Amino acid sequence: MSKVGCTAPDSTPVEGTKHNNQKTKNKKKKFWRTAEKGAVKKEDEARKGSVLPPKASQQFSANWKALQELLNQKKATTTTAQENGTTALKHNSKKKEKKQQIQSQGKPAKDQIVKDTKVRASKQTKTDSVQPRTSAEKSGGETGEQKKGRDNKKRTHGQITAERNNLKNKKRKTEEVVEHKPTEADIWFDDVDPDDIEAAVGADAADIARKRMGVKQSKPQELEKSLVKEHGFEGLTKAVAMDCEMVGVGQSGEDSIVARVSIVNHFGKCIYDKYVKPTEKVTDYRTAVSGIRPKDLKKGINVKIVQKEVADIIQGRILVGHAIHNDLKILFLDHPKRKIRDTQKYKPFKAIVKCGRPSLKLLSKNILNVKVQEGEHSSVQDAQATMKLYTSVKKHWEAEIKARHKGNNLAGKEGKGKRPTDH
Repeated sequence: MSKVGCTAPDSTPVEGTKHNNQKTKNKKKKFWRTAEKGAVKKEDEARKGSVLPPKASQQFSANWKALQELLNQKKATTTTAQENGTTALKHNSKKKEKKQQIQSQGKPAKDQIVKDTKVRASKQTKTDSVQPRTSAEKSGGETGEQKKGRDNKKRTHGQITAERNNLKNKKRKTEEVVEHKPTEADIWFDDVDPDDIEAAVGADAADIARKRMGVKQSKPQELEKSLVKEHGFEGLTKAVAMDCEMVGVGQSGEDSIVARVSIVNHFGKCIYDKYVKPTEKVTDYRTAVSGIRPKDLKKGINVKIVQKEVADIIQGRILVGHAIHNDLKILFLDHPKRKIRDTQKYKPFKAIVKCGRPSLKLLSKNILNVKVQEGEHSSVQDAQATMKLYTSVKKHWEAEIKARHKGNNLAGKEGKGKRPTDH
């Protein structure tokens, strides 16, 4: 038997098929590459066609020229900026090269020149100090140059002061305004309050109005004259007026304690005026109203001493005051009701002012034509004002009280005389 070969009959055709497959793949790749290249070429041609200027006269536009001019201008600016930068760099490099050359040749630099000049100047000053003095210098006098310098300084200072004075004078001239003082002919109206005239027009106009109306101005000296009798008795009288000033204590300063007690006699003369030492820490001095300051209370007297002294003064006397029950309460004192004259509760005063609880300031202004309690209060002044109010209506007030007492006594007697009827 003949031997049969072991090689597979399909071996050769298998190799051929592989070769054929590779060829087909390469063809496909070449096709896609050519296609991509063609697409890219077409895009480049389209771009070039869009960028290139139009060749036909119909397609040519004036806008194209303007665009080209703008592009040329931008190119020119960029080139000039680049040229300037290069020239500046070249200039700086040349300077550096020159400095290096100077240093290498042994020429002194700027710093060295400055040092040399300083050394020379110091040598000259030393030589000048060694030079012989003149007779004026030896005697302690000034040289001619020194005198000239001092004179020049004086002159300049004098010029400065003169200039300052001129400026001040100019300012004064600008500030000074020619004030036209009002005359009686200018103040022709009669029904206006002088205080309102003073606030609107000025003090001179208010004085004219007051003179015409016969109203006194409430200046400190004139106020004292209007409230106090000049040659009046200065001791204790049958009637006395009292007023107290208070300060605030407690956390919020709402609670009050006495700080000053003032008493005046029938003629307005002050017979008692003392500050009281506080029994608690003062949290509100109420200076704007009370006029009390910390230094005032440092020289204050013990409350018990003040209580005793005040009780001795008012005992058996008529006590005048404005809302006097507050003053008695703060001093822990009492006084017989029939001996109290309270200006706040007097009905005729209420009728004049048309107010249920008039203030002392309002009563003084409308009845006495006097200004009180302007700014900080004074217990002496307030006591004088209450006494003046009382004395202005004393006869009528006391007559009313007597008539009332008589009526009460008669009613009491009639009540006692009547006997109960038998039923």
